[in-house]
Amino acid sequence: MDLTARAYSLAENLLAEPLPRRWSHSLGVADRARYLRPILGRDAELMEAAAVLHDVGYSPSIAATGFHPLDGARFLRDQEGMADRVVRLVAHHSCALLEAEERGLREELEAEFPLEHPHLVDALIFCDMTTTPDGVPTASRDRIAEIVARYGPDTIVGRFIQRAAPEIHAAVQRVKDRLIAAQGAI
Repeated sequence: MDLTARAYSLAENLLAEPLPRRWSHSLGVADRARYLRPILGRDAELMEAAAVLHDVGYSPSIAATGFHPLDGARFLRDQEGMADRVVRLVAHHSCALLEAEERGLREELEAEFPLEHPHLVDALIFCDMTTTPDGVPTASRDRIAEIVARYGPDTIVGRFIQRAAPEIHAAVQRVKDRLIAAQGAI
């Protein structure tokens, strides 16, 4: 089974039944990854796999620390033997280091999972932060506002996402700029 087929199957098994909205979001994030194929080159399959798997750490069957990037990455590495680059993208998706800091887990995350290439980190931020919880494309500003409203501004997630907002918007813009440059080169 190829990487993306395996990733879809695994994510569906972990999310579709217990967390159908999270599964819809993950499918939308994977769709955004396919949209980025023109700028991803040989990393397109890797990005799509990471995109559909990015939230598996929410699955009740594998959640351990309550910090889904770390739980998901550990599961993918330790139980599934998933490709290292996919695991690292899941571990660090959408400015996870800042949330890890809020949770007292930053050193643990950094020690276990090195960062992936910056252009891929940006691409996964773009995919996640321009997709609604229901899997529909959106603007990063609207996505962040939705997260703050859903969790509350004074929660761990609310504080983290507000701190991460400038970097999220910058990453989304870098990806948009790469897409524009790629279209101009055609």
